[in-house]
Amino acid sequence: MAKTKSKSDDKTKGRAKGKANSKADIRMAWGTAAADEAVGKAGRELKRDKTGRIKCAAYEAELASLQLELVKLQEYIKEAGLRVVVVFEGRDAAGKGGAIKRIHEAMNPRVCRIAALPAPSDRERTQWYFQRYVAELPSAGEIVLFDRSWYNRAGVERVMGFCTEEKYQEFLRATPLFEEMLIHSNIKLLKYWFSVSDEEQERRFQNRLSDPSKHWKLSPMDLESRRRWVDYSRAKDVMFARTDTKLSPWWVVEADVKRHARLNTISHLLSSIPYDYEPKPPLKLPKRQHDSSYVRPPRETMRYVPEVY
Repeated sequence: MAKTKSKSDDKTKGRAKGKANSKADIRMAWGTAAADEAVGKAGRELKRDKTGRIKCAAYEAELASLQLELVKLQEYIKEAGLRVVVVFEGRDAAGKGGAIKRIHEAMNPRVCRIAALPAPSDRERTQWYFQRYVAELPSAGEIVLFDRSWYNRAGVERVMGFCTEEKYQEFLRATPLFEEMLIHSNIKLLKYWFSVSDEEQERRFQNRLSDPSKHWKLSPMDLESRRRWVDYSRAKDVMFARTDTKLSPWWVVEADVKRHARLNTISHLLSSIPYDYEPKPPLKLPKRQHDSSYVRPPRETMRYVPEVY
């Protein structure tokens, strides 16, 4: 990883360790050199509370430095023409969506996009099972984050009886071959399983039940998955036994503490794709065009959004 340093880094680095008004402030405060130094410290220097959880301010600063590295990774992927697929699977309410959001929010949506497919249509059900996922694979210079993936067949479809035993067994046989084909086609594939304890999942479900703004996160399928906890555990164990290969391994994220899970996932993602970063020349704003003959139309001719606030 190439390190860069500017004169402003030393002057502003302290802002991230003190008070910063936003994530953008923290990124500016760290600077590229400090962010390089921050990655790989494994969080052992971050301030924690009495329970061992990373404190909010320390988490925000560390997240900002990791997100700056994600931007560097993004630029390398774009310039090198890499194709990257990251699969996010796990228990309901395990924190997959939060981790995906923290990765995606710092990156260019034209380079990094989220694939979150709905239930298959009647037409898609007649296709080769992997077909609709293949359509979402990245082109050169792109990253695709799969919020759920072809592993639906090993989980919800298996437990809820949405596929036959024959189709399920065929999936277990074909998936290692499918992923081997992706990797041999020079697609970088990473698979993360977010693991959450029974007690923590129960707490998060109760929180969603009591918060109207989170009711959309609880579908009838989510509630049924709670009732079938053991069935899902058995299905996950079989899935790991058949698809956790040396070429395409599963990486388990301990997700009882969301902050830790997000930082650990981003840190691992960064360490899994070697990249170089060449600082770009400083940008300069061009002078704005001036034309004294231009007259702006009267404000009365425009429709404005009411200033309620």
